[in-house]
Amino acid sequence: MATLADHLRALPDDGVAALLRLRPDLVVPVPSDLSALALRAQSRVSVTRALDPLDRFTLEILDALRLTRTDDVTSVDAVLPLVTGGRTPPEPDRVRAAIDRLRALFLVYGSPQALRVAAGVDEVTSPYPAGLGRPAADLDAEADALCADPSGLRRTVLAAPPAARAVLDRLSVGPPLGATSAAAVEDPDSPVGWLVSRHLLVPVTGAGGVPGSGGSVELPREIGLLLRRDIGPLGPLHPQPPAPEATGQSMKIVDSAGAGQVMAAVRNVEDLLDAIAAEPTPVLKSGGLGIRDVRRLAKTVGVDESATATLIETAAAAGLVGETDPDSGAEPRFLPTPGYDHWRNLPIASRWVHLIRSWLAMTRQPGLAGRRDERDRLLGVLAPELERIGAPALRTAALNVLSDADPGAALNPDQVLDVLAWRSPRRFGTATPARPAGPIGGDERRPATPTPSPTRDGVGWALTEAALLGLTGMGALTGYGRLLLTELSGAAGRDPDEDPLGLAGTQAPGSAAIAALDGLLPAPVDHVLLQADLTAVLPGPAEPELAAELALIGEPESTNVLRITAESLRRALDAGYTAAELHALFARRSRTPVPQGLTYLIDDVARRHGGLRVGSAGGYLRSDDEALLVELLADRRLSHLQLRRLAPTVLITPYASTRLLGGLREAGYSPVAEDASGAAVLARPKSPRAPARRAPAAIRSLGDGQVRLTQPRLASIVEQLRRADTAVRTARRPPAGLRAERTGTATPAQAHIQAMAVLQQAVRDKQRVWVGYVDAHGGTAARLVRPVSVGAGYLRAEDDRTETLHTFALHRITAAVVEE
Repeated sequence: MATLADHLRALPDDGVAALLRLRPDLVVPVPSDLSALALRAQSRVSVTRALDPLDRFTLEILDALRLTRTDDVTSVDAVLPLVTGGRTPPEPDRVRAAIDRLRALFLVYGSPQALRVAAGVDEVTSPYPAGLGRPAADLDAEADALCADPSGLRRTVLAAPPAARAVLDRLSVGPPLGATSAAAVEDPDSPVGWLVSRHLLVPVTGAGGVPGSGGSVELPREIGLLLRRDIGPLGPLHPQPPAPEATGQSMKIVDSAGAGQVMAAVRNVEDLLDAIAAEPTPVLKSGGLGIRDVRRLAKTVGVDESATATLIETAAAAGLVGETDPDSGAEPRFLPTPGYDHWRNLPIASRWVHLIRSWLAMTRQPGLAGRRDERDRLLGVLAPELERIGAPALRTAALNVLSDADPGAALNPDQVLDVLAWRSPRRFGTATPARPAGPIGGDERRPATPTPSPTRDGVGWALTEAALLGLTGMGALTGYGRLLLTELSGAAGRDPDEDPLGLAGTQAPGSAAIAALDGLLPAPVDHVLLQADLTAVLPGPAEPELAAELALIGEPESTNVLRITAESLRRALDAGYTAAELHALFARRSRTPVPQGLTYLIDDVARRHGGLRVGSAGGYLRSDDEALLVELLADRRLSHLQLRRLAPTVLITPYASTRLLGGLREAGYSPVAEDASGAAVLARPKSPRAPARRAPAAIRSLGDGQVRLTQPRLASIVEQLRRADTAVRTARRPPAGLRAERTGTATPAQAHIQAMAVLQQAVRDKQRVWVGYVDAHGGTAARLVRPVSVGAGYLRAEDDRTETLHTFALHRITAAVVEE
């Protein structure tokens, strides 16, 4: 019987490389030889990884191969009649294509006339292929005798009462096990008892049985096949994926809706991070944000709490939010990172692509925020408990369903889940259970316990989050979103050998999506429209430079409206602007005339700005206006500063200058700080920042998520396996020529002389030879070496397998044979 290792040895190098390309987990780490590779390819873990991406029809064909085995061997010809016997049989070419895919993965190996299923497949799949039970011969002798008489079996099945026939029909669908009670089995008047007494059901114990007072019964395979005579031995087959009926929208409408949501998502992320910078949120002892902080942020930005959770988690994955160092002595807090300052200066499309790439790759599940775990603890935003390693694959799979649908097609979560359940039922569908189907024989009314579905929840969250971030519009994938998924998938699946120096792909993944999105977004504007009520209206998204200026000189009232106040102008003066520069700024940026009231306001604030100087003494306050200092001493609002007069123009306080500045500004005064030389200190305030909470997640493959092995790497691994396998097999089987030399008619002296001649010739020709010698314990041994030199009573030779140098005493060498 040919083993899997024998088949691997018979493959050409390209065939072994093709297997390793499809199943790269087999060489992590690289196995010692081909026999070890075969063992690993049939292990439970590796077989599970190979089976998980397979579609439903391919798994159904695998069940057909398992069912048609005779002495562990089957064939394509044995499978075709079984598969094509239903109501809507698939085309034979599709069946052969599914078998070829299984053979390429070496889940099935051998020629089409003699196929064998890999050993690990039966261990990780249902023990009941296609929902059919074991043969009657393996269950019960009387059931086997009944099944051996086809006409008698049909009469017995037709004679079953309606209730008993319902039990048979239920178990024939699969799985073939049914849970029941011992009393029902022993009662011949009950449906189960009637079937057991006629040997149509066989009581079983052990694997598959239900522990407790009840038991299980199994439907023999022959009876299941008889009951499936109308639908086919394997039951309904699914050669094609489901085609959900989607509501179609114009791509123009979809892209417009998505682009609007893109602007909202980017703006909301910026508002959230600005709110966090203005009032840093503490980190809970258990990690994450407190529920009160999440509610406060949600109210500030104007979105609901679930959307807030998604935006904060995405920003953290993008490296825009981090935690302060807890070793600094202060309480850890969440703050924007330095990367946020760079991100907010990018165009909107570039900012959005950065967020989406991070969202696709992050191993976080924001939809869990606000729920409770098994210990009834609330799961918070940014908490460690929101980690889910399978989240990126689930998001990508759900979006791929939308991408493969017609442009503008909107699918709901149930429709997406149906397609995923066909594409990869082991990952996203309901696998055929190996346990009993449930109570039968009178217990059908017992309500089934609902079980949570992480896959269903994950698909719903993925689509909701995609809509929130603007990747979809009106429930359909946008055109720029489709481009982005295509670019990321192509970048992840590109063979590095095609462009080892990175010269071909000079554009970063997402460039086409950015260009498409830029065409949908309103062009950034470099101007405002000043109104008589001292408001500035933005007719579109502001350029980064204009946005930075407006952040200083205005207070936002709405998305595109800012109000200019005395406080905002004072903030600009504190940042280093002069009155003349502010006049020039408004004149340059406004497409409408600058209101006269704004001109007066600027001059008035600038005239009062800097009239007071604050320094550190604890803190001191000086002014050339003595009457102003008298006013400060008499102002009750400043009593908490404990001001004292040292000179007609100088006041001091025991508090730091920063507190003195804050107190004076709260009271409506306009002081400025000065340094030790008396020069005014005018600078933009520095926003506090924290290191990134975690490095931005690497972009994962949008396909199967497996590691890509380059062609040179595959070739080197195959060569290493070949050499190791040859060395191991050769070491276990000494060459026949060496044995013949030992048992020849030559005397030991003649054999030694012949061996010396062979070795000297091998040194000249640089050939490998088998050397027979007597070891230190008096035993005989043989080793394949490459002689380097012969002289001074010793042979020096290299062992290619271990890459070591060996020295042999010449008088111990008994024979030498050139390697064939």
